[in-house]
Amino acid sequence: MKHLVKSLGTLLAAGYAASPLLAQQVIDPATTDVANSGDTAWILTSSALVLFMTLPGLALFYGGLVRSKNFLSVLIQCMAVAGICSVLWIIVGYTLAFGQVTNGFLGNGLNWMFGNLGNVREGTAIPESTFALFQMTFAVITPALMIGAWVERARFGWVVAFSALWLLVVYAPVTHWIWGGGWLSNLGVLDFAGGIVVHTTAGVSALVVAIMLGKRMGWPRTLMLPHSPALTVAGAAMLWVGWFGFNGGSALTATDDASAAIINTHIAASTAALVWILIEKFKVGKSTAVGVATGAIAGLATITPAAGFVGPGASIIIGAVASIVCFMAVGLVKNGFKIDDSLDVFAVHGVGGILGSLMLALFISEGFGGTGYGEGMAFGSQFVAQLIGVGAVAIWSAVATAILGFGISFILPMRVSEDDERDGLDISNHGERAWDLD
Repeated sequence: MKHLVKSLGTLLAAGYAASPLLAQQVIDPATTDVANSGDTAWILTSSALVLFMTLPGLALFYGGLVRSKNFLSVLIQCMAVAGICSVLWIIVGYTLAFGQVTNGFLGNGLNWMFGNLGNVREGTAIPESTFALFQMTFAVITPALMIGAWVERARFGWVVAFSALWLLVVYAPVTHWIWGGGWLSNLGVLDFAGGIVVHTTAGVSALVVAIMLGKRMGWPRTLMLPHSPALTVAGAAMLWVGWFGFNGGSALTATDDASAAIINTHIAASTAALVWILIEKFKVGKSTAVGVATGAIAGLATITPAAGFVGPGASIIIGAVASIVCFMAVGLVKNGFKIDDSLDVFAVHGVGGILGSLMLALFISEGFGGTGYGEGMAFGSQFVAQLIGVGAVAIWSAVATAILGFGISFILPMRVSEDDERDGLDISNHGERAWDLD
């Protein structure tokens, strides 16, 4: 067994043995007072790619999975959530997440309305305005991911209000804990691009909302097939491409660190997509378009926390495990627990993000081709840190979501009426139809 592990480590490390792709650059903030134009250009491009993930990628991915009478409602929700979260990020979200550390739980208020931004973000070679913009796109897509849990039955007003408050109560504090110098980062918790900050928060919260809302009318007795798998695959392809900015941009520099993150992102998604349709072939006899799209997203979500810390061999393993575990999670949530998480937000994003955050503790080892543990860290201590990070964030997300969801529902009802749900949200909530074939 010892020789087997050693051989596996050698194989995984081989991808980077002759290249410096995962060499981490340490930028001394004391000597960096002028922005690097190359780094700045890359992060601006990455910002556009991440926004592209939400608009139109996520909108089409989710929109194709619902019934035609609810397609337009998904697009409107994605755009409305993007709008409200962008405005709130500028007003208060950024300073709560990335303001200078005050107590390890929230940033201070020096950057309200993007005020007092530095010429260069500390620890980087990019303007702080560029950094704040890049982080804004993360603040947009994270609450938008939850839309998949409440499609076809949530009231539009409640969706917008909940997403806005959730950004400030859940997302901004968690971002500070891990990326803003907060208490979890001080424990050694690692999250390269959002396995905990993005996918765990959104996935756990989506599951709570799905339970609170209850099942769609007729579910699971009535078969609710996606109205356009073609749009779903197109949306997934946009997400896949946009994820290069999501993970590659998280290096915050246009160097081999970004290249490594993108390579790992692509190979994990490729592996996960193939494994998912292979599972489908054995289980149901056919490989589906929705399956290949879902598998790719599972791989992307799972590699996200580890993208800049592991080697390509490890990424292949992470992608394969992601498909197997997330596929099982889809069945467990819907068939086992009978929870109508309509578009599998928790099973794919939540489970994937948690899985990747924990697997990082193993594959960051230099023996597996990773960047190596930090000072005083080893597999055991890193795994404990990751477990604490995942657990604390999951509990905070669940409790805060339940309180926010119920609190807002006293003013804005969570769910549409039975008649509105039967007619479809496109016409009942918005007075329009996505498709007028006449």
